[in-house]
Amino acid sequence: MTCSYLFTYLNCSCRISIYVGKIMKIITFKVRNVEKPIFEEINKKFGYKLEIHSESLTMENVNLTKGFDAVIVRVDGSINKEMLDALKANGIKYLLTRTVRTDHIDLEYAHKLGFKMARVPSYSPTAIAELAFAHALMLSRQTLHFGHKGFNKDFTIDPEGFATELKNKTVGIVGVGKIGLAAAKMFKVMTNNVLGFDLYPSEEGKKVVKYTKTLEELVKKSDIISFHCPYIKGKNDKMINDALIKQMKKGVIIVNTARGQIQDEEALLKGLKSGKIQAIATDVLNNEKSIFFKKHAEIENKTFRQLLEFYPRFVLTPHIGSYTDEAVENMVEYTYDNLKEYIETDQCKNAI
Repeated sequence: MTCSYLFTYLNCSCRISIYVGKIMKIITFKVRNVEKPIFEEINKKFGYKLEIHSESLTMENVNLTKGFDAVIVRVDGSINKEMLDALKANGIKYLLTRTVRTDHIDLEYAHKLGFKMARVPSYSPTAIAELAFAHALMLSRQTLHFGHKGFNKDFTIDPEGFATELKNKTVGIVGVGKIGLAAAKMFKVMTNNVLGFDLYPSEEGKKVVKYTKTLEELVKKSDIISFHCPYIKGKNDKMINDALIKQMKKGVIIVNTARGQIQDEEALLKGLKSGKIQAIATDVLNNEKSIFFKKHAEIENKTFRQLLEFYPRFVLTPHIGSYTDEAVENMVEYTYDNLKEYIETDQCKNAI
């Protein structure tokens, strides 16, 4: 698209983009009710025609995209070859994901079809850090243990709920990037013993954590281990495995708000059964699409089912790390800015 096809009309601080004689039309899927006002408010700044749907984008409803220029998706759906062919046939030019992850899109085929695509580079690190900190504190202080007993009308005090104070524990942060650093700062308020492991230690990180030379050194010394590292296919698949767990302290607490692919659920189950692991909180799973974002009468996966039976020693949340007002606002703003940049320059710094 060249500048001859585009001009911007400003009126009352509302940017209305006219593109080939018409207002840019956007359709977005899997928007929760609490997110809808955020979309509507941000869209006012751009003046696009916006259509919001609460359901995921599927082959059953892909025809809804006819007549639109851009589609916004999340990781809940599979944007495979069949879907991409349908979107192309419906006239979609821009494929925008309001996520950091892109593994739900067949990028190679999408490029062949000529889609302009972009992702969200980051969003509120505090959102995920708070979740990790909350999980760790609840498991450490045994609030879930006694809350679960209370739910069952049992208000007795048992030895299983005896807690140690966080100030006396060592916390290990695996992956000291923006999110890991934010989590480390929260833990640092409670304890001075915060270790960190990162392939690329930063000067800012050195002010908060004491870096270990190896991951093994960190897990041997830590009472609580919080994972915030990215998943790199073929590099750290199932890094939380039998071998790593064997090197951890007995009674360790593990928190994973990073990626499901870095954990071996079978190894976690073994650790819980043996007592090597006191408790686990994870916001992610391998093949999590089969579990998350739906209500189940029964869990078919035997390992997942057995893990859930360990509640409250095993806590599973459905990938809610970004489920905060600020994080959603960040993701939607980035998505709109990505589209604007494509329209105005035919390029985007967050292109995929």
